[in-house]
Amino acid sequence: MISEKMVGLVNNSSVIRAMFEEGKKLAAQYGAENVYDFSLGNPNVPAPAEVNEAVKAIVDEEESTFVHGYTSNSGYEDVRKAVADNLNKRFGTAFGVENIIMTVGAAGGLNVIFKSLLNPGDEVIAFAPYFGEYRAYVGNYDGKLVEVAPDLATFQPDMKAFEAAITPKTKAVIVNNPNNPSGVVYSEETVKRLAAIMDGKQKEYGTEIYLISDEPYRELVYDGVQVPFLTKYYDNTVVGYSFSKSLSLPGERIGYLVIPDEVVDAKMLQAAAGVATRILGFVNAPTLMQRVAARCLDAEVNVAAYDKNRQALYNGLTKLGFECIKPQGAFYLWVKAPSDNEMELVNAAKKHNILLVPGSSFACPGYVRIAYCVSYETIMNSMPGFAQVAEELGVKAE
Repeated sequence: MISEKMVGLVNNSSVIRAMFEEGKKLAAQYGAENVYDFSLGNPNVPAPAEVNEAVKAIVDEEESTFVHGYTSNSGYEDVRKAVADNLNKRFGTAFGVENIIMTVGAAGGLNVIFKSLLNPGDEVIAFAPYFGEYRAYVGNYDGKLVEVAPDLATFQPDMKAFEAAITPKTKAVIVNNPNNPSGVVYSEETVKRLAAIMDGKQKEYGTEIYLISDEPYRELVYDGVQVPFLTKYYDNTVVGYSFSKSLSLPGERIGYLVIPDEVVDAKMLQAAAGVATRILGFVNAPTLMQRVAARCLDAEVNVAAYDKNRQALYNGLTKLGFECIKPQGAFYLWVKAPSDNEMELVNAAKKHNILLVPGSSFACPGYVRIAYCVSYETIMNSMPGFAQVAEELGVKAE
C-alpha cells in the first residue's frame, strides 16, 4: 500500500492537469482545431530567438563535460553572478553570488525553501485565490496552509483578515505577483501594508515570519503596470523565480531563489537551501539551461501576443455579459460564474469543447480560470461556443 499522504494527494490530484488530459482526449476525438483548451498555463508564444541561439552556441563553444556535468548544489557561480548582476541593474539591489540558488523551476525552488524553513505544524499563509499546488508543497514538509479569503471587489489581499490569520505558529506568507489565477498585480500600497503588518507581528510574537514571493509571471504585465520587487520592502523576503513563462520554457525547469543578506540567519538559510536542493533529489538545476538562462537574462518573450489575446478574450466575454476581472499581468482571465455555480459553467462549456478550470481549485469557488496563453485563433474560434454557453445559462449581453 502506498503512503497515506500520497493516497490523499492521488485522490485530490490537480484538476488543472485532469482538464489538460481531458483536452488531449477531446482533441483526438474531434480534432485539435475544434477543442478550446484553456486549462493549463502552457505558453503558446515561442521562446525568444536568443534561447535557441544560446543553446546552439553553448553546445558548440563550451566543453561538454562542463556543460553536462554536475555543478555545486547551488548552481554555477558565474551563472549566479550573472543573475545577481541583472537583478541589481533592474531593481537597484546589491545581491552577490551567495544570494542566488539556481533551482528546478519555481516549483523546485518553493519546495527547497519550504524544506529549509518548515518544522511540522508551522503555518504558511496564502491569499486566495492561489495556485493550488501550494497546498501540496507546504504539506510535503508537514506544514499547515492557512487561507485568507480575498476582497472580492479588487482581489487585493484583505488586510484585516490577513492580520487576524497570523499566529505564533506562522512561519511564512506566500504571495504570487502577478497572481495566478486572477491576473491581479499586488500594488506597492498593498505590499507596504503587508510588510508593516508582518513587521508588527514579528515584534509582537518574537518570531521570524518569512515573505516568500513566487514570481514566474513578473515580466508578463500590461498597460504600464509595475510589479514591486519585494526584497526592497521587507527584510525577511525570499524570492522564487522561473523562466518558464518569461522565456516560454516550462518544460526546461529552470529558475532561481533569491535569499538576501537581510534575511535573519541568511548564511544558514542559504546553506540549507543548497543542502535541500541535494537531498530533495534535484542535486542541481539543469546545467545546460543554467548556462542558457545566463545568456538570456535580457531576452523578452512576445508580451504583445499575450496582450492581444487578453483584449480579445476579455472584450469578447464581457460583451456576452460575463463578469471578469481585467488582468494586469500573467495570462489568465478570472471569470465570475453565473449564479456563483462554477461547475455549471465548467460543464456547460465542456459541451462545446471549451475547457475551463473551476475556481475551487484555487480556493475561491464561484469563479473559473481561463488560460489565454493559447493561439489567437483558438480564442476567436471559441467565441461562438461561449455565446451558446451564455445563452444556455441565461447570461445577458450588454
